[in-house]
This record gives sequence, C-alpha cells and structure tokens, in this order.
Amino acid sequence: MLHLNERFSFEGQSIAWGSLGEGDPIVLVHGFPWSAQSWRAIAPWLAKTHKVYFFDMLGTGLSEKNAAQNVTEYVQSDLLEALIGHWELKRPQVIGHDFGGLAALRGHFVNGIDYGKLHLVNAVAVLPSGSPFYAHVANHEPAFAGLPDYAHEALFRAYIQAAAHYPLREEATRIYFDPWSGEAGEAAFYRQIAQADIANIEEAQKRYGPTDFDVHLTWGMRDTFIPPAQGRELQDLLQAKSFTPIEDAAHLVHEDAPAALLGSLAGRV
Repeated sequence: MLHLNERFSFEGQSIAWGSLGEGDPIVLVHGFPWSAQSWRAIAPWLAKTHKVYFFDMLGTGLSEKNAAQNVTEYVQSDLLEALIGHWELKRPQVIGHDFGGLAALRGHFVNGIDYGKLHLVNAVAVLPSGSPFYAHVANHEPAFAGLPDYAHEALFRAYIQAAAHYPLREEATRIYFDPWSGEAGEAAFYRQIAQADIANIEEAQKRYGPTDFDVHLTWGMRDTFIPPAQGRELQDLLQAKSFTPIEDAAHLVHEDAPAALLGSLAGRV
C-alpha cells in the first residue's frame, strides 16, 4: 500500500498525498472510482529513478468528503495545479489514468500547467463520454446515496469488475471499495458521478493540439468504458509521440496488466 501521510489544504478541504524516491518529479493522477492506491504496483518502481508524488482527488480515497463539496472535473484540475504549486515543481512529468487523464489534460490546456512529459492511460478525454449508468445516477442521486450497504457494495463490485478484463482479486476490490463504504463514503461515490459534466471535457477538447513536451498514450485494448478508437483519436488530436496497446487489459490496466503498464511507462519517463 502507498502511504499518503501528508495533508494539503485545498479551498479549505483536506487532501491526502504522499511521495517516494528522489530525482526528477513524476506526478501520478488516479481515476474514478479508484484512488492513489491504483498506482501501488507502479509507484515504487518509478521511484527508483524519480521522486514520485501521488494523491487522492478531492472527495475520494483518504481525502475529505462532505455533502457540500464540488468535485466536478474542473475542480480536480484546479487541485492538480494547486498541488504542483505547493510542491514547487517545474515541468514535472504527469501520468494520468481515466479522469486523472482529463485532470492532466485540463491542467495543461485550460489551467496552463507546463509539463516535462505527459503520459495518458485509458484517459477520459474526448466526446462522446458518459454512460446510461452515469445519467441515471445524476437523475436519482438521493435514491442511490440511500442504498442499503449490501446493495451499494454489490453495485460497486459489479461496476469495477466491468472495468477489468480479468477477475479482480478480493484484496484489490477491498482496497478500492473501503473509501466508498459507510454513510459518508457511499454518498461521496454517487456525488462524484452526479457531478460529472461533459462540458468539462468539451472545453478541454476544443483546445487540444501539439505540445512542446512529449505525450505518450498507453491503452488497454479490451476497454469497454473508453474504446481504443477514442485513444487513437486522442493520439491524433495531440500528435502524441507514441501509442502503446496492451492487448490483454481493459480499462483498469493497473490490475489487469501492471507489469505491461510499468514497462510502457518505464521506457519513456
């Protein structure tokens, strides 16, 4: 497990973060509904040659969750900008998965953060985006937030298994589910879904283009959440330097093929 033993105050809310290693900085940005622990098999290896920073997005993992908070996508890219400033990093490499990829993309194209390199893993990045499940939760958030514990856990398990190609180990399922359990965690899970707004993707996508830093894409080719065709479209929009397919992995590449993901990243950081 990664140790997120540091705290950062973002707009009066507590953000959990940690770091490993020494050297040029790499910032890891997780997706939803995961946490910084999605990088637990990756970060220690990257930390052999770099200083690796990781954090739980607002409203996820060990970071603060409260009923009044705004956790939409533009807030998460603002958080990334604030953390990079707090860490006093100059052109760090950033690796983003899923909505973490969108936070990283917005971080550059909307917030104006300069990167050394950008690595995107099955990133939320281009339209169309979203699913009937997201739309349904957005329309009925209070009903979902009030599900009995057993029903919420069953739904969560089904959702994250759909993101993986291979059966998830019970250890991994518990790591991801525990922050979303209990009254506060359950409400936070559906809050994240209900506040998702495709306008935040559209705003960034309009600005995509070549960058003065290398962009590398890695994609689990069995992804049914974000099809590989969208990854190829993103490659063209960004004129990315590379696109690495991982054949026997779906959206949750970290669990399906961690060694292949590490190999893709280690050859380019």
